[in-house]
Amino acid sequence: MQHDPVTARDPRMLHPDWKPEDTLIALLARNAREHPDRVALRERDHGIWQQTTWAEYLDEVLSLAAGFEAEGIGPGDIVLVTGDNRARLYAATLGLIALRAVPSPAYSDARPEELLDQMTREGIRAAVVEDQEQVDKLESVRDRRPELARILYDDPRGLGDKAPAGASALSDLLARGRARLKAEPGLRDDLVSRASVFDIAVLLHSSGTTGAPKGIPLRHGHVLSGVRNAAAAGYFREGEEHMAYLPMAWVGDFSFSIAAAIELKFTVNVPENQETALHDLREIAPTLYFASPRAWSAMLTRVQVGIAETSGLKRKLYDHFMPFALKLEREKLEGRSPSALQKLWRGVGDAVIYGPLRDQLGLRRVARPYTAGEAIGEDVFLYFRALGLNLRQFYGQTENCALAVAQSSEDISLTTVGRPFPGVEAKIDESGEILLKGGNIFDGYFENEKATAESLRDGWLCTGDAGQFDADGQLVVLGRLSEVMHKADGTRFIPTYLENRLKFAPAIRDVCVIGKERGFLSAIVCIDFSAVGQWAQERGIPYTSYAELSQRPEVVDLVRGEIARLNAAVPAELSIDRFVNLHKEFDPDDGEVTRTRKLKRGVIDARYGQIIEAVYEARDEIEYEAQITYETGETGVLTRTLKIGDLKGGQH
Repeated sequence: MQHDPVTARDPRMLHPDWKPEDTLIALLARNAREHPDRVALRERDHGIWQQTTWAEYLDEVLSLAAGFEAEGIGPGDIVLVTGDNRARLYAATLGLIALRAVPSPAYSDARPEELLDQMTREGIRAAVVEDQEQVDKLESVRDRRPELARILYDDPRGLGDKAPAGASALSDLLARGRARLKAEPGLRDDLVSRASVFDIAVLLHSSGTTGAPKGIPLRHGHVLSGVRNAAAAGYFREGEEHMAYLPMAWVGDFSFSIAAAIELKFTVNVPENQETALHDLREIAPTLYFASPRAWSAMLTRVQVGIAETSGLKRKLYDHFMPFALKLEREKLEGRSPSALQKLWRGVGDAVIYGPLRDQLGLRRVARPYTAGEAIGEDVFLYFRALGLNLRQFYGQTENCALAVAQSSEDISLTTVGRPFPGVEAKIDESGEILLKGGNIFDGYFENEKATAESLRDGWLCTGDAGQFDADGQLVVLGRLSEVMHKADGTRFIPTYLENRLKFAPAIRDVCVIGKERGFLSAIVCIDFSAVGQWAQERGIPYTSYAELSQRPEVVDLVRGEIARLNAAVPAELSIDRFVNLHKEFDPDDGEVTRTRKLKRGVIDARYGQIIEAVYEARDEIEYEAQITYETGETGVLTRTLKIGDLKGGQH
């Protein structure tokens, strides 16, 4: 077995029940053998859906593997993979896995410096990318990473004869691989059988909220355990129609679009691009659909805007049937069953409002809709359940393949995330931390013994999340344990708990709650430009930019109202007394949030320290000099007047 960058122990000792031949590649070959003509992949290209069967999928994977091997890529080599969802990038990922090489995905919008850091940390010498944009990013840092010898791209537009040295098309490598398979009769079976269940299938990464992202290696056995546990809980079904639109660098995409898709023979549908994803969703009509709370909220906003612009009769029907359905859903959560008349009227509503809306959103066939990543707003959660979707929450991290705990159809709650899947154990330790154990739990971080020792204790994963079990035995997630803070008077608070509740409001895209060692809590708010812009337009409120809109008195009052609603729902000592609307959104390119939009508090505290001090000095506004970077790379300064809102009348 090649050098294992995770643990000095042989993984066979850690997982004695795993079968060596139980791999993603072997399962892909099984699908090709047993269901050669069933559709495995669909990809929309220039408006036309192109289909790939399981037999064709396996052929492409093995041809790419043969081509990669001819390029010198082999066991243990870590290869960067970056770009938007593309069928060939999935095939290339599996081709690397077949060689026992390790794909290391990066977010498609990662900056060149981020890619350079990842390649340097992991000793990366080759990259598989989507298009010219990604090639250009790598080329811009290549002088600092001369070890990057090969760049293989899927989309040749803009490249062709202009491709830099060492860069070539995946299609050319595919052709060479096919020729190799034809010339070497035993190679195909050899490639299918090389991987072991103990091999690392993918090297994913933590969000990096407090420093450099940590590498999270997941073995074949980990991801297959996670998928099988989820299937045993009814979370996945065989033959699902799935839409692959989540970032390929996110654990959920690997678990859904590759591992679960192969194990359970999903048909994976790849949209043409991110801009057409909502349109493509309606054509796909998936049976399984995951979206973040932020995405569900945006979908609700889109519906509300559409209803506001529709005809009078449709609006009247909507205004009657939606409140009725929401009332029924609340009664269900309280344990009350609908009457026969309510069921009949619900059926009428499904015919005239709920069903057509689900169809318009592309969700008419979704039987298993899910949300995770952060808390979802009560109004958003109830709305989609009232619409007839069995929306459920789940809980997981990259370290457990994102598949650990979920609500069942019978255990719907607004405050919990459900129960552990079969094969997963959960407990709360003396400090209030959630601990998990199971075959889906990773073995340790990439070449980071210290972080591994902190996260794994006696086989238990220390999630870093504070939690508790409710009276019914369901898990309640309170927030990050590391983010438990105290005000100057010793009052304990978890910023993420308050932030997530504030982000339920359509007007608020991001928020950072401040208050550690302070006399009261405050907030830096980033408005949702789209939602607030629509709101302002309906009221005839003029604006020319995000910065101007955020400081309009009406918008400051709008945000004040949202914070007041939060304050009414939490203990008085956790109320937010003052706030400021920032002149811009938090930006991952500025290092303020991660690519998954988790706050980097240290960066925010340092960058906006002047604003924070003004909030605590009881000032009404601040003249803030904002650093800006132009497209040319040159920097400048713009002075912004930021209004500071107060909810306590200045009494602190």
